[in-house]
Amino acid sequence: MISQPNHVPERLALLATSAVDPFLTEELLRGEQVHGGIDLAKVVEPLPEDDARWWVEPIRSLVEDAMFEFREDRTRADAWLAPRLHATLRLTRREAADKRLWNHLALAVAPDYVAWRHLSEPTAARPQRRIAAERFRGPADRQCFSRLWWAAELFRNGADYEPVEVACGNQDLIHTVLRSGLVDHRPTAQALVRLLKAGQISGGREVVGLSVAINAAGATLIYDTLAPDQPRDPVHLRAWIAEAESAPPVERYELPKGPDEDPVPEASVAALTSYFAELFETAPVRGRKTAD
Repeated sequence: MISQPNHVPERLALLATSAVDPFLTEELLRGEQVHGGIDLAKVVEPLPEDDARWWVEPIRSLVEDAMFEFREDRTRADAWLAPRLHATLRLTRREAADKRLWNHLALAVAPDYVAWRHLSEPTAARPQRRIAAERFRGPADRQCFSRLWWAAELFRNGADYEPVEVACGNQDLIHTVLRSGLVDHRPTAQALVRLLKAGQISGGREVVGLSVAINAAGATLIYDTLAPDQPRDPVHLRAWIAEAESAPPVERYELPKGPDEDPVPEASVAALTSYFAELFETAPVRGRKTAD
């Protein structure tokens, strides 16, 4: 397994996707050898030096702790790292939508974590262990770090990251839901987490089936009407971001706190949870037997 590059930058930067490919060598994608880091540093765009959010050390510390703590079960690292990455890297959604930031984080700062988390196990069909290139520079639902940050952003309930832990404990849920864009509506995200906690949905087929049913129903039903939400006050997010310079490192054994926003209205979550449970009864779950 590879280690971190010889040269790890002190600060995050922006790495254009067009500049990534020369560093995605076969040796890196097989988890055998990482680039040195010096040449990559020459092709990045620096971020403002007066912003404390771009220091790399807190992120390096998190990923190293994750690799140690979850060395026996790599997939469990997602639920632990997602809320802590979000609370450490305090971004606006506009900033988080810039793929160049995630390219740099994955390739310059923590390629060893990407390899540790996503190096596939050999199979009869694919005997060569390999990391998918999209884990370094892919879409938001596949890239190693952006998928965790966005999962935390979309599943948190105001300042509460507990729903993020639940959601990120199910790989099928975060992949399917992030790809479909379902959880831009906060009550929808919390209703899905509630169904997952109750054991009403679990595996991949159930998640996909319910997602199909929710999307289909959404064509004729406006969820904002059934389960209204309160608009987020940007003042709270701006204050939380401004506190980044003085914020202590996130706790390892307790969940951090997110922006001090109002939680999702309970009545809306309850209404959608009940509605989605009914939808799931007739959802097209492959392999599930249905009553005549």
